[in-house]
Amino acid sequence: MTIVGGGSYQWGPELMADLFGTPALAGMHLVLEDIDPTPLPKMEALAHKLNEAMGAKATIAATTDLATSLDGADFVIVCISTGGFRSMAVDLDVPALHGITQTVGDSVGPGGINRALRNVPVLVGIGKAMEEHCPDAWLFNITNPMTALTRAVCRETSIKTVGLCHEVGNFCMDLAIALGRPLESVTASVTGVNHFPVLTSLEVDGADGFDVLRGLVDEVGGLASLAPYPGRPEADTFSKLDFAERHLFKLTLLDRWGTFPAAGDRHIAEFVSFALTPESEWGAAYNIELSPISRREQHQAEYIADVDAWLAGTKDLQTWQSGELPSPMIQAMLTGEPFEAPVNIPNTGQAVGLPAEAVIESICVIDDKGIRGRDRTALPTPYDEIVRRHVATQELTVEAALRGDRTLAGEAFALDPLAGRGDLRATDAMVDELLSGTAEWLPQFASR
Repeated sequence: MTIVGGGSYQWGPELMADLFGTPALAGMHLVLEDIDPTPLPKMEALAHKLNEAMGAKATIAATTDLATSLDGADFVIVCISTGGFRSMAVDLDVPALHGITQTVGDSVGPGGINRALRNVPVLVGIGKAMEEHCPDAWLFNITNPMTALTRAVCRETSIKTVGLCHEVGNFCMDLAIALGRPLESVTASVTGVNHFPVLTSLEVDGADGFDVLRGLVDEVGGLASLAPYPGRPEADTFSKLDFAERHLFKLTLLDRWGTFPAAGDRHIAEFVSFALTPESEWGAAYNIELSPISRREQHQAEYIADVDAWLAGTKDLQTWQSGELPSPMIQAMLTGEPFEAPVNIPNTGQAVGLPAEAVIESICVIDDKGIRGRDRTALPTPYDEIVRRHVATQELTVEAALRGDRTLAGEAFALDPLAGRGDLRATDAMVDELLSGTAEWLPQFASR
């Protein structure tokens, strides 16, 4: 078992706790790999502490050498960020100067495309290294932009690859808590791309989940009463009102189009041209908050503080299952006990009408035979057109990233609903500034 990006203070601790708590992985060999040697001693020490506390009987190693980390691996989890906060700041700041405000900037839009241009060659390189050192292993990608990166590895290598995201599961849990129901009472089917997985069905205790949501909106006073978000006392956290306020953009789409994508509003707002506008105060009218670099740096400081506290023994270790998907999927693959989850794999018929081999997020069955789509569903209009446009944009993005082709990159930006919203000449200028500002992580473009 290998974690590429194993020095991640955000992902490393919970992934390790998940893996050590997976029965089928008892006695495994875990390798933490990272190009940055600085965090590895702490993460390796935390791994030993978790291993002992949880009785996982694992052996543990840490390295900065990718080839060494991959030798003999059966599963490889990738959680990296090429360029870190420095590159992400460019992804957000340059588009803002051109009048494009992004809530996240890691999946689509100008930030997501630019992030893909620097991450695609790295992920493909990992896939090619796996072909040499562990050709039969699974690659579990949790790096964004999920769809473009998973597509690139599937297209360019023979490695079995799947993209994993917690957004659909988080939405279902959020709804269950708001309704005071157990998680298993909420069942969903989705079709789309990562961070825009459109619900094609939703049930709550066997009833139509969309009708349940309409009733919830009526109960809290209607859509018009939900914005701007005023903040609620702690007692109201996870109430129906709190749920409706935090999911206002999705509920607005439900009112207009009959369904919505089951991801956070701050993600799905970037997939359309009409959510992040001056008229909406850049999403504030839908209670959508921005994620500036300063907030991400604050979160990173909190992750580091947690690791330091765990190592010092001043905070209880996190030993429970996080709800992330790699561990239960590995359990299913090793035992043959089927597990169903929303995952990202190439389209072999599960998304009716969308291009074959495009990476699609849908509910799949995972067991010792691998991963296969559970459903065959078609997207309703207009979601079909939105997803189709993003599939085309991501194909251009992957091709541009692999070729280092500025012209193709420009086409991807222009086609994207958010990145290409302005004048074409302004878009071209933005692309040049983004590529220039992140040039140290884009060697393929410099070589051309």
